[in-house]
Formats: sequence, structure tokens, C-alpha cells
Amino acid sequence: MHSLFMSILAGIGACLAIGMLSFLDSTMSNVVLLMAPFGATAVLVFGVPNSPLAQPKNVIFGHLITAFIGVIFTQYIGVSAISLAVATGLAVSAMLITKTTHPPAGANPLLIMLSGQGWSFLFTPVLLGAVIIVLVGKSMQILTRQWVKN
Repeated sequence: MHSLFMSILAGIGACLAIGMLSFLDSTMSNVVLLMAPFGATAVLVFGVPNSPLAQPKNVIFGHLITAFIGVIFTQYIGVSAISLAVATGLAVSAMLITKTTHPPAGANPLLIMLSGQGWSFLFTPVLLGAVIIVLVGKSMQILTRQWVKN
């Protein structure tokens, strides 16, 4: 029962976080707040919140560092089979070196390079979206502790 309850709460948390981003995305003009890697981020943040890979530092900086690499490659190196591979490898190494490993963020260079995103993508959706997911995740942890305690 406990496992089922926690699984349902994880799904509710993911729904709230992605729903909030989706709602804000649809109501704000010229602002993108959703990107596919956030779906995988939600699995970690809400499904295994105690995992080192789901911690706020990893979520926020993992996404930010890898997105930065993607934008650098898009703006200054160009997109090719080799640059896609090198950017992804560099992103993995950068997360490991900085101790900000967050597997969903490994997709960011590919997403950014293949869609031709620029510098503003670092702020929306990457930074703002990651922060919102983390805040909803922490809120769910607080509420869950209260419910489990009672």
C-alpha cells in the first residue's frame, strides 16, 4: 500500500510540475517553458527524490551546463554528426566533473543543436523550468512527509 501511495503521489507531483510549466507556456507569449527532457527529469525528481541524480543542484546545474554546451556548439561550431557526438560527450563529462550528473540533461545538447536554439533558451525553458520542477518537487516532499507522518 505504501509503495502504491508513493507511486501515485509521484505521478501527481509530475502532473503538477509539467502542468504548471505547460499552463505558463500557453499563457505567456514568446516564452517556451517545456522541453522533452523535463519529462525524464520529473521521473527522477518525483519518483526517486532521494537519488543523488534528482537533487536540486544536479537538476538545475546539470540542465544549465549541458544546455550551455549545446548553445555554444550551435552558435560557434555548427551542427554535424561529429559535433552532435562531441557536444553530448562533453556534456556527460562536464556533469561528471562538476558533480551535477542528471541523466535527462544529457539530451539537452542534441535538443538545442537540432532545433537551432540560442542563448535565451538557457533561461527559458532550461533554468526557469528546472527551478519550477525542483520547487514543486520539494513542496511535494514536504507534503508527503506530513501525510506519511499522520
